[in-house]
Amino acid sequence: MSETVAPAQYLQIALDIAARVAAGELPEGSILYGRSVMSSEYGVSPETIRRALHLLADMKVVEIKPQSGVRVLSADSARRYIQNFGESAETRSLRDQLEGIVEEYNDLNRRLIKTASALVQNRESYVATREPLPNYEVAVPKNSPHIGKSIGTLMFWQSTGGTIVAIRRGQNVILSPGPYAELYPGDVIVLVGTPASAEAAKRFVRGTAET
Repeated sequence: MSETVAPAQYLQIALDIAARVAAGELPEGSILYGRSVMSSEYGVSPETIRRALHLLADMKVVEIKPQSGVRVLSADSARRYIQNFGESAETRSLRDQLEGIVEEYNDLNRRLIKTASALVQNRESYVATREPLPNYEVAVPKNSPHIGKSIGTLMFWQSTGGTIVAIRRGQNVILSPGPYAELYPGDVIVLVGTPASAEAAKRFVRGTAET
């Protein structure tokens, strides 16, 4: 089923003005009212009147003179414009509609890309929080200079950047040791942090930490 395309307002107004010129209601050489007056007459914006007049000026129906107004040029040109109106009006209207659809599509596409990007970033953040934190094991050598010292006294986190979550001592595991937990020879420290903090912890328990 075909859809009837209604001409844009400025096209309809241009046709009406051309019809008035062709009928002699607006004789050749006469000066048309200003855009503000015509916009009130037709109930549209001055911009719509401007587009209609410029269209008629292109067809040599009227002449637009800055500071002097709009002068009617030719009734013959007005009649030719009316004869050709059907095809040109539909073409112009379709072009206007196409431009509007393209703009809507571009706006929708921008919004789609923005929303998809935000969704991906949100999912990446969500997945990252669900992944277990990487943990590392650091053995305390028997000759460590920190044997018998508490975690708090050693300022382990400040020195290495790693957080001790457990200490494995033989068959026993001390979970979440407090600041008063001491290091014994053969202890295995379980810490969370970065690979760099794990390397720093190994140097620290050996007494070779960088200063």
